[in-house]
Amino acid sequence: MSTPAAADAVVGRLSTLDRWLPLWIVLAMAAGLALGALVPGFDDALDALRIGTVSLPIALGLLLMMYPVLAKVRYEELGRLTGERRMLWASLILNWIVGPLLMFALAWIFLADHPEFRTGLIIVGLARCIAMVLIWSDLACGDSEATALLVAINSLFQIVAYSLLGWFYLTALPDLLGLDTQGFEVSMWEVARTVLIFLGIPLVAGYLTRRIGIARRGEPWYREEFLPRIGPFALYGLLFTIVMLFAIQGDAITSNPLDVALIAVPLLIYFLVMFFVAFGAGHALGLGYAKTVSLSFTAASNNFELAIAVAVGVFGATSGQALAGVVGPLIEVPVLVGLVYVALWLGRRWFGDVVASPRPA
Repeated sequence: MSTPAAADAVVGRLSTLDRWLPLWIVLAMAAGLALGALVPGFDDALDALRIGTVSLPIALGLLLMMYPVLAKVRYEELGRLTGERRMLWASLILNWIVGPLLMFALAWIFLADHPEFRTGLIIVGLARCIAMVLIWSDLACGDSEATALLVAINSLFQIVAYSLLGWFYLTALPDLLGLDTQGFEVSMWEVARTVLIFLGIPLVAGYLTRRIGIARRGEPWYREEFLPRIGPFALYGLLFTIVMLFAIQGDAITSNPLDVALIAVPLLIYFLVMFFVAFGAGHALGLGYAKTVSLSFTAASNNFELAIAVAVGVFGATSGQALAGVVGPLIEVPVLVGLVYVALWLGRRWFGDVVASPRPA
C-alpha cells in the first residue's frame, strides 16, 4: 500500500493550479453566477456577442485552453509503434467503443427525461482525453512515452471520427433502439464544424509550435522552458470559459440547483468503471504496470475542453448541454487524483516491486 510519504509526494508534484482545480472551478462558477445576478443585463449582453450559436467571448476562452494542451502532445510518438500493438488495440477499443457506449447507457439510464443533460453527457463521453491524462499518468508512475503515444493518436482520431460518432450516438443509435429523443436530433455537419474550429485550429497551431520550437531551440528548451510558460493558460482559459458560461446560465442554474448533482452521478460512475475495466484489461494483457497505468488513465479521462466547445458551438452557451460539459471537470479532477492513489495501491498488489515510488517534484 502507498505510504503517507508517497501520497504527499503525489499531491506535492501537482502545481497549485492543478492541485486546487476543483476549488477554482467552484469559485469560477460562483463568480459567473454573481456576475449574472449582480450586473443587470450582463448575461444578455454577453449572449449577444455571438455568431450563430457560438459566443465570441467563450470561443476565445475555448481556443485559449485548447492550444497549450495540443502544444504538449508528442506527435512524433505516432511513429513509435513497435511493441505497442496490444496496448494500442486495447486503447482504441476502450476509448472509442467501450467509453462512448458506457456514457450513452449511463446518460439514458439516469437522464432519460432530461434530453439536454443527456446529450451533454454523451458529448463528454465522445471527447477522449488528450491533456490532463499526462499529469495523472506521470503521478501514478506510468509510461510517459506510451501515454504520449496514446494522446497523439486520440488527438488525430478525434478530428476524423468525432463528428461521425456524435451523429451516431445522438441521432442514429437512439432511432435504431427506438428510444424517444423527444424530437431532438443533431446533424453531423454541426458537430464537424465545431470540432474543426475548436480542435482543428489549435491542433494545427500546437503541432506547428512544437515542430518549429524544437527545430530552432531544441527539445529540452521546448519541454523545460516554453511549455511551462504557456501551460497555465489552458487552465486560465477553462476558468474564464466557466465564468462566462455561468454568467449566461445563472437563472437556469439557481432555479434548479440539483441539476449539477443530477449530472454528477453518471459521471462519477463512468470515471470509476472505465478506470477499473482498463486497469484489469492491462493486467490481463500482461502490459506491465507502467503501460497499464497509461492505458487506464487514458481510458478514464475525457477531453472536457472539446466537450464544452462542441456543446457551446452546437447548442449555445445557455444550453443544458453546455452545463453538462462544465460539470465534467468538476467531477473528473478530484476523482482522477484519487485514482492515482488507487493505481499505486493496485500496482503494489498486482505488480509488486515493478511499481516505483512517486518521483520527487
